[in-house]
Amino acid sequence: MFTETTSLGLDVHARSIVAAAIDGVTGEMIERRFPNDPLAICAFAAELSKVHGPLRVIYEAGPTGFELARTLRDAGFHVLVAAPSKLLRPAGDRVKTDRRDAQLLARLDRAGDIVEVRIPTRSEESARDLVRARDDARRDLMASRHRLGKLLLRHGYAFPGKTTWGPTHDAWMREIRRDALPTHGAGSVAAFDDGYDAVQHALARRDRLGTSILEFAEDSEFTEITHRLACLRGISTLTGFALAVEIGDWGRFTGSTIAAYLGLVPSEYSSGQSRVQGGITRTGNSHARRLLIESAWQHKPGYLPGPTIRKRWQQVPAKIAERADLGNRRLHHRWDVLTKHRKRHTVANTAIARELAGWCWSLATMEA
Repeated sequence: MFTETTSLGLDVHARSIVAAAIDGVTGEMIERRFPNDPLAICAFAAELSKVHGPLRVIYEAGPTGFELARTLRDAGFHVLVAAPSKLLRPAGDRVKTDRRDAQLLARLDRAGDIVEVRIPTRSEESARDLVRARDDARRDLMASRHRLGKLLLRHGYAFPGKTTWGPTHDAWMREIRRDALPTHGAGSVAAFDDGYDAVQHALARRDRLGTSILEFAEDSEFTEITHRLACLRGISTLTGFALAVEIGDWGRFTGSTIAAYLGLVPSEYSSGQSRVQGGITRTGNSHARRLLIESAWQHKPGYLPGPTIRKRWQQVPAKIAERADLGNRRLHHRWDVLTKHRKRHTVANTAIARELAGWCWSLATMEA
């Protein structure tokens, strides 16, 4: 009768998978190499479990995603996807191969040192794909605008107005293109035309994806949490939906641990009587962290609920709206306190983002 679990470590790549299993009783190492075929891995795991008893499969989270984990789970296997930043690698180990990586995963599992990441559902991953596609479009738009602005600046043209990339700025750029830029040569004109087209394409892409997100936000499994989060100042429907799909299962956290998951807590270097705190850890979900840091700035101005946020409160139960109002007042008060203590604005905003994460968790998990 088997009493120990056999650990199967997988080093997964786009075209290949290296497997290393450690028998739970004898310590025997069994190694194989496969093409990246989940069904072949399932067959190997089934063969192992027949000979070596109960099996636990471990592989490192990465660009290959979670389809392998889902396939193995559907086949009845216990699967752990390890957090790469939490893997304990020997300090003196200077040799890295696929085989050694698979062995390391199996050994860490045997020692109970695997920190696993949550495997998202297919619907969560699909929604994340949409949210991150819009984020990519937003970044592309910023980069395209920056390149076009620098092109004009190199030729001595700086926009005299205050607000860039609005109708007035667009009309100014068109005038420069028509009347002034041709004097700098055909190459400069062609570069401007290409840069302008890139800006328009990225803008249309961002807006198109934003429209898709708004449609999903109003009719999906994430609608309720999106509406709840949007009751907080600085969190639009787009931001609320993005936070909902990035976090997924809010119930796995508490009001304090969610900030640690998002990398919003201070790093610490302490020994003996010395305790030194540094900048935030920046671990965990960087997408959600950026959204919260951007939203936190909106809590600095004076708080007076307007028609937009009151309309959002009408979409949720009264208890949620009251809790959100309390959170908005508290976050603005914290901004005032930190400002009076002359904290640097970036430091203060990070502290507000950390507290905002807790308020988001509170609204997402609160019983109506």
